[in-house]
Amino acid sequence: MKMKQFILLWIKRFRTMVRYRLLVLTSVPIILTLFALFALTMYWTVTYTWQNALMNVKADLTVAQSSIDLLQKEQRLQLTSLSSSYDFQHLLRTDKAKLPAWVNRQTENNALDFVVLHPASALDTFPLTNQQLLLAGKSQTFFQVLNRNQLLVLNDNLPVNAQIPLLREKTMESKGLVSRNLLPIFDANNQLQWILDGGILLNNSTLLVDRIRDLVYTDGSLPPGSIGTVTLFMDDIRVSTNVPLDSEGVNGRAIGTRVSVKVKQQVLIDGLDWVGRAFVYDNWYISAYEPLRDYDGNVIGMLYTGYLEWPLLETFLTNIAEFSVGFIVVLLLSGSLVYRGARDLFRPIEKIHNVVKVVPLGLNRRIGDLGLCKDHELAAFGQQFDSMLDQLQQRNELIQQASSELEDKVHIRTQSLHDKTQELEEYIKLLNQTRSKLVMSEKLAALGELTAGIAHEINNPTAVILGNVELLQLELGNDSQRVQEELDAIHEQIDRIRNITRSLLQYSRQGGVQDEVTWQHLNLIVKESLTLVRSGTKSANVQVESQLEAKCCVEVNRHQLLQVLVNLQMNGVHAMDDKGLLKIKTEDWFDDNGDVIGAVVHISDHGCGISEDNLARIFDPFFTTRRSGTGLGLSVSQSIIGDVGGKITVASELGVGSTFSIYLLEKAVVHNELLLPVEVC
Repeated sequence: MKMKQFILLWIKRFRTMVRYRLLVLTSVPIILTLFALFALTMYWTVTYTWQNALMNVKADLTVAQSSIDLLQKEQRLQLTSLSSSYDFQHLLRTDKAKLPAWVNRQTENNALDFVVLHPASALDTFPLTNQQLLLAGKSQTFFQVLNRNQLLVLNDNLPVNAQIPLLREKTMESKGLVSRNLLPIFDANNQLQWILDGGILLNNSTLLVDRIRDLVYTDGSLPPGSIGTVTLFMDDIRVSTNVPLDSEGVNGRAIGTRVSVKVKQQVLIDGLDWVGRAFVYDNWYISAYEPLRDYDGNVIGMLYTGYLEWPLLETFLTNIAEFSVGFIVVLLLSGSLVYRGARDLFRPIEKIHNVVKVVPLGLNRRIGDLGLCKDHELAAFGQQFDSMLDQLQQRNELIQQASSELEDKVHIRTQSLHDKTQELEEYIKLLNQTRSKLVMSEKLAALGELTAGIAHEINNPTAVILGNVELLQLELGNDSQRVQEELDAIHEQIDRIRNITRSLLQYSRQGGVQDEVTWQHLNLIVKESLTLVRSGTKSANVQVESQLEAKCCVEVNRHQLLQVLVNLQMNGVHAMDDKGLLKIKTEDWFDDNGDVIGAVVHISDHGCGISEDNLARIFDPFFTTRRSGTGLGLSVSQSIIGDVGGKITVASELGVGSTFSIYLLEKAVVHNELLLPVEVC
């Protein structure tokens, strides 16, 4: 129970007392820094040591491979020297029958385990790859695994020398791994005559691996107590090695033992190099393996280099222990220095803390004398803090008084500003409405005056034409039947002229008499407009293409819609300079839910297009870019379509063409507004 109270007491001190908290704050960064340095040092040391060990063993493997290549090159040079010798060349020219026996006797003289001279007729006994190279006159050096009979053909002693007892398996391995060289010999007619075959048996070849080890691991290249090893494998069996049977006593050789399953899978089966930590017979080694391949590139064995792991780890752990001792010593020294240096600083701070703690409670306390010299920073801080408390008390009283007065002023000013803002918003709204009405009134006044004159000027000649037509009908009598169709067309066009003039007058008078709106099939009106446009277009270079797919009927004034269609189509013809392709397409108009609500007419031309600046003004009255235009066609068309609840949109690209789209509702909605908004794409 006392131990628990002691622990709780110290926990409370660390939480509440500046002395201990400051000690922790000053000590923790040092401790964390030291631990971070320790961790980084350990990480870098481990990484560098391990990577360096792997690079070293990989370099050792490269040296071993180079040594074997050099050995094979020496064998090839020995065979070349043998074939170039005087005795060989003399027998080749004088007594070929004695040549094979003479060559066999040269085995010991050339430090080879076998030297055989095969006649060209024995070419078929070699694999196809070797045959092709021999016929091409190329010498060959390769590794090969031979069985007992194949070894016996090369040399009578090879089968016995190749035998390896497999430890822990109580069996005998009779196959042999050889380093073989083939040298083709041609006659004067460039025909293959002989094949000189020589090489060494790698089974039980301890002198060879010791020679390679001495080249790879020189004195001082390994940590003290470590041993370097080199091994030649036939498949997964060590056939020549200096790996000891007892790594501690360094006794015997591990010939006839097998490699681990993990290494076998990666090197022998997958054909990849192995560099890393591996268990070699009875101990862990830093190891490197690479596959040995025969003439066809098949993996038949391995080359290994490595050295004991424990001496390297022992050196590394010794370094870590030495570094850890130094780390602890530095940590203790820095902690004691921080504590002793901060102890004298804590007491004045605790007194200041006590005053700071009670002042917010409303107590009129001051720090006073801290028992320090006058020039000490904490003494100056205490005096300034006491002075600040005095000034703060006075200013709090002034702030409370000013705050009360400021709140009243802010409330009054805010209310006044809010009222004036609302009043200004109302004025701006009324001003915008008045300006819009004024602009519209000016446009309608000018348009009303113009359309009244136009209607008068058009109606007078129209009345004359109508009177003369009726007079012609009276004069012709029954003969008028021959031109009845033309007379009917004239009457129909006169009615159309009257409807157009009436539409102009109606457009200029807000709330005028509405024309008759009936249910019409859109495609029929479009066909009629196409007939009028074709007859009114004298140029034969204008092609009209129509695609009438609308099925929905719409409520419109037939004459007014015809007027709009003809106007938009003629605008397209003029935009193309009376040549090009004019497309008219009708289709049903669907809402967001996929229900049919009307029909659409698209009128596309391939003319000059409309600039972005003009797109926003093309529906304004009197705006036109043509010298002969009045600027009323699109404005009147917009008004006509808007009166039945429809809309006109336009999409245009300068230099490419324009497309005007007329959207008409299945059930017309008559608006009292003069104009509907126009969508410009």
